Amino acid sequence: MTSAVPGFDYSRAFARNLGLVTSAEQERLRNARAVVLGAGGVGGVHALSLARMGVGKFRIIDPDEFSLVNFNRQVGATMSTLGAPKASTIAAMVKEINPEAEVEALDKPLDASNVDAILDGVDVVMDGLDFFAVDARLTMFAAAKKREIHVVNAGPIGMSATLLVFGPGGMPFDTYFDIHPDTPKLERNVNFLVGVAPRASQRPYMDMAYSRPNEGYGPSLGAACMMCAGIAGIEALRIILKRPGLKLAPHYYQFDAYRQELYKGYLWWGNRHPLQLIKRKVARGILNKLLTA
Repeated sequence: MTSAVPGFDYSRAFARNLGLVTSAEQERLRNARAVVLGAGGVGGVHALSLARMGVGKFRIIDPDEFSLVNFNRQVGATMSTLGAPKASTIAAMVKEINPEAEVEALDKPLDASNVDAILDGVDVVMDGLDFFAVDARLTMFAAAKKREIHVVNAGPIGMSATLLVFGPGGMPFDTYFDIHPDTPKLERNVNFLVGVAPRASQRPYMDMAYSRPNEGYGPSLGAACMMCAGIAGIEALRIILKRPGLKLAPHYYQFDAYRQELYKGYLWWGNRHPLQLIKRKVARGILNKLLTA
């Protein structure tokens, strides 16, 4: 197929993918649509990683703008993008990689009024939402479950990358995390933290005194965001190409690069597992101290 963009040729641009994917699979990636929720630390590199795989259609959602505090970890945060909307900025970066890509940017938050349109005709959802964006996650995961769309969640916890995949046949998001619309805010944050990283490998080296849960931030590294994009991107490829080996929640995965350790397992009952209940109690105490400090 002749490119409408001078100097660009899709088959040449992504030829080095061949051998890891077939020509037919590359064409499926070209016609696949991915939703990237969040265009910050994790979401930004999710979008660019999928773009370099040759995924040809994107919806990128983020209501925020880039600021100096994003420089340590967000691929779109530069001096030239200060104050620029994150979704539109990352969308433009995707178009720089693949000018033929179909990219929609929404500089507004995901909510009940737009979630159905966002998920229409989608092959996979990449969850790059902020750690504390639980309301948006409840809305999105409920809608994705109804449509039987897979959602890949990869979180940068300390100097590690975590992975959870939700989809048809697996444990739903609200059941796994034990988070529901009436769950109090503190309990939501606690449940999400211990559910994302059941082994908590980051605890020995992560100073929680620098966390500000009431302001919505904690310690982070760009390298961990990039690791997340790597492992999440491979799962997205597996989902889009319908390859075997997909492990859905309550399977969990955490690779801690600093400790050079890999943790993975199957969390029976999710956050309602007896050991998780103990961890939730400990984490609740830590967050309470941070909130009152």
